[in-house]
Amino acid sequence: MTASEPYTTPAIALHWLLALAIVGMLALGTWMTSLPLSPLRLKLYNWHKWAGVVVLALSLLRLAWRLAHRPPAAVAMPAWQRCAAAASHAAMYGLFVAVPLAGWAYSSAAGFPVVLFGVWPLPDFVAADRALAEAIRPLHRLLAWTLAALAALHVAAALHHQFVLRDGLLARMWPVRRRR
Repeated sequence: MTASEPYTTPAIALHWLLALAIVGMLALGTWMTSLPLSPLRLKLYNWHKWAGVVVLALSLLRLAWRLAHRPPAAVAMPAWQRCAAAASHAAMYGLFVAVPLAGWAYSSAAGFPVVLFGVWPLPDFVAADRALAEAIRPLHRLLAWTLAALAALHVAAALHHQFVLRDGLLARMWPVRRRR
């Protein structure tokens, strides 16, 4: 069975927008934490926080869209693969929300407010508490790298479907499709 029915245009747009944003956030987070304390590092931390809030908002929008719109029927695959796909998708959706919330909690606990785009101060997610900040910081990093690992697995599975199984799965989420 081939996967011929595509996802909706908003689902495709949100998928690729979040994919690019998450890769960008991981790269920015890795780079900024390697820099010595400087005005550039502080600026990058602010950008990272702004982008994290945007990723959180887009993730919630994507989740709402997904809950309101049934995805196309799944391609035929063994039950264990269907379960693994469902579990990994659920974990990714959870991490789409958990990673930015952990970052926001870390920033609040460290006493550094999140000011969206340098204009709109957001409420502290938790009270300032240095010990809590030190506990949340590695959690944020762990969650982010877990999301990166799941995303890599997601990409590997999509490429397996595309180039090994040749079942057309990737075409359902590709932004540009040829119509017959």
